[in-house]
Amino acid sequence: MSFRSFSAASSPLQQSKNLKHHGKKPSINITNLPERTVNFRDLHRNLSMKTFSSPTSSAEMSGSEVDEEKSEIYSTNMTEAMGAVLTYRHELGMNYNFIRPDLIVGSCLQTPEDVDKLRSIGVKTIFCLQQNSDLEYPSNLARYFGVDINGIQEYAKQYDDIHHLRAEIRDFDSFDLRLRLPAVVCKLFKAVNQNGGVTYIHCTAGLGRAPAVALAYMFWVQGYKLIEANNLLLSKRSCFPKLDAIKSATADILTGLARSLVTLRWDDSNCSSVEISGLDIGWGQRIPLKFDKENGSWILERELPEGRFEYKYIVDGEWTNNTKEPVTNANKDGHINNYVQVFSTDPGSYSQELRERLVNGNSDLTKEERLAIRGFLKAYPDDV
Repeated sequence: MSFRSFSAASSPLQQSKNLKHHGKKPSINITNLPERTVNFRDLHRNLSMKTFSSPTSSAEMSGSEVDEEKSEIYSTNMTEAMGAVLTYRHELGMNYNFIRPDLIVGSCLQTPEDVDKLRSIGVKTIFCLQQNSDLEYPSNLARYFGVDINGIQEYAKQYDDIHHLRAEIRDFDSFDLRLRLPAVVCKLFKAVNQNGGVTYIHCTAGLGRAPAVALAYMFWVQGYKLIEANNLLLSKRSCFPKLDAIKSATADILTGLARSLVTLRWDDSNCSSVEISGLDIGWGQRIPLKFDKENGSWILERELPEGRFEYKYIVDGEWTNNTKEPVTNANKDGHINNYVQVFSTDPGSYSQELRERLVNGNSDLTKEERLAIRGFLKAYPDDV
């Protein structure tokens, strides 16, 4: 395994005083990230905890037995990808919990009539995190539930007292969450300031993406300490937000998003194919390694930002670990993965120390850091 360093992006924390006077845009650009389709059959299994959704029901649904089977499939996929036993019952209808009087986290709207339900409890902003691939027939989610997002949006447009907004984050992908979180929270921040009232944040099940965005909003905007916000969130809704993604995104905002070239190697000239899953693409995708005939090795070179990335090799279709590269400790189910830790390109620098504190130590923000994040969110372009 080897690394080659690239120059770091400028730090929004160091530039925060200039943002107001010079109108500089933040250095993180995530608006053009490529979409990847999750291949659910290839998701890595890792089961550990049980959660549930609350029973607030939408309109009565036909074909309940079919929907129940679809919920089982989605819950299995979610469990495999998220590393926790998570259960979503679509057939019970839209479900949600008030985290604060002005903030709700819940599952996806299923019918236009769900807009009326949210209006009746004071919701002014519906903030949808689902991607088109979650919704469009015959792609991923629609083969489960057939949600008509266009019908819901058109219905909401009939009213002046509620707004339906979308800010897409890929399902079951903590690295995509990390990269998109700054722009998504920026859009949420501006929407709340404009619309006021209660905000409803949802993904599909309301157990991963939505609670993570709510948590980041509470942390970055509403002044909570991360651990306090997380405790409040979990006391209101059983869910599984990716704290590491939020910590890394916080560090990305304050220090910039530097990348280093990482080389991974599988030494075996007798196999016919070698792939890697996990890393920065999630467990639902694979990257093929290139065979180096001269050395008899399979090679992957990939630029990664600072952070820790777990992955697994797939050799001739079989999932395995590389004993020549670092491995994680076994979880309670005995699963282990390879991992790579990408460090700062400037060891001992202020940026490295700040990232180390936020990601691995005390994640509380100083007053200056909170002001820098606020400046970042206000200066971020609106077209995200």
